[in-house]
Amino acid sequence: MSVTPRRRIRRVALMGAVCALVVTGGGLTGCSSGEDPDAGTNGVGKLPADKIHAKTRTVAGTARAVHLHGSVEAGGSTYRLDMRLKPEGGTGSVAAEGTTFGLLRVGEQLFLKADAGFWSHDGGDAKAAEKLAGKYVKVPESDPVFKKFSGFTDKDVLLGGLLTLHGTVETDGRHEQAGVRTVRITGDEGAGGTLDVSLEGTPYPLRLVRAGSAGTLSFSDWNRDFALEEPGKDETLDYGGQLPTS
Repeated sequence: MSVTPRRRIRRVALMGAVCALVVTGGGLTGCSSGEDPDAGTNGVGKLPADKIHAKTRTVAGTARAVHLHGSVEAGGSTYRLDMRLKPEGGTGSVAAEGTTFGLLRVGEQLFLKADAGFWSHDGGDAKAAEKLAGKYVKVPESDPVFKKFSGFTDKDVLLGGLLTLHGTVETDGRHEQAGVRTVRITGDEGAGGTLDVSLEGTPYPLRLVRAGSAGTLSFSDWNRDFALEEPGKDETLDYGGQLPTS
């Protein structure tokens, strides 16, 4: 049976209506072939992997603020970080070896806040621990604690080290993080780390799995400012040239 031109036109129109219905209803999206997978994105997914990596590191470096949380393995220890960072300093908490302490850096001034258990760990001075508990203790630059922990409050140092992929960098498909579409790039097929980069708005890094499974971090609140100021004198304790051993 032959199909008249009029019937053929009606059938095409009907198929078009069905496609429109399922697309607007959240169902099938493959009615039309040749759809651009980058439609509605920032276009970074079209770039080679090394270009994506360079671009996301650049925008992260120029951002005014970021919130990062997750785990980092360093120096034989695992640290759980929940930090807000900007060029002037950072604030948040660090958990390691069964204890949690707060870090606050404003400019060159680093403060550490913890309970008595932190300060008396491994036989520390119990009287000094009670004195330091719950206070923002000023950390002298000459103290080993300053060198060990100030990097956790330094946006440039921390992101510069974390957002590194080792080996050959390649793309690894499209994914989603916290409801945001991402393109994933990897180093050495994942052994050198993986990084999810936002396909919406500015191509900020959103999730990092470090090389060698040395921790996983999520990034959010890019450019969302937060208050950063030194604690009041009644909340602060200056212990002097060096903190008690703990």
